[in-house]
Amino acid sequence: MAPLTSSTRELFSEAVRAVLETWPVLQIAVDNGFGGAYSQQKAEWMVDALLQYFNDNDDLQQEEVEDFISELMNNEFDTVVDDGSLPQVAQKVCVMFQQCQQSKLTEVREQINQLSQKKSAGRAKATPAKTPNDDDEEEECDDEEAMDCDGGAAGPSVNSAAVKEATSHEEQDDGWTVVRRKK
Repeated sequence: MAPLTSSTRELFSEAVRAVLETWPVLQIAVDNGFGGAYSQQKAEWMVDALLQYFNDNDDLQQEEVEDFISELMNNEFDTVVDDGSLPQVAQKVCVMFQQCQQSKLTEVREQINQLSQKKSAGRAKATPAKTPNDDDEEEECDDEEAMDCDGGAAGPSVNSAAVKEATSHEEQDDGWTVVRRKK
């Protein structure tokens, strides 16, 4: 297919931004500073990195985009995405890119509007939960506990106590703790 024109490239940029801004995993990583002091700038840079990736590569498959986003999250936010949302994010971006290539701009704008409405409904938050045993001391919330969130089923907030119940932890050889949803 033909490369994007400047107007469709701008629309695709807006689409990628909308997808990433409504992705709870990235929101939590930015809100909690997983990427350091420049977490917000890194999230904004990810939009440009994805645009460049699509521009530099022809006929990208969803799995390739998924791997690229996963690598960005790991490198920039020290976050391993293992909640099942990564394929959905990659698919949305790939579909919107194909629609831009096919000049289906109305469909892309509709999707951007839907994502914008979702964004204005509220951002995902990772908040520690108080338990009866925590009256005298503050419970520490590990970054890994706050990372498991579903692309929409979790609602506007993620409670770390609920995450503890719904996840299992596995210590990897390299020191990472992988958080997975219990089945």
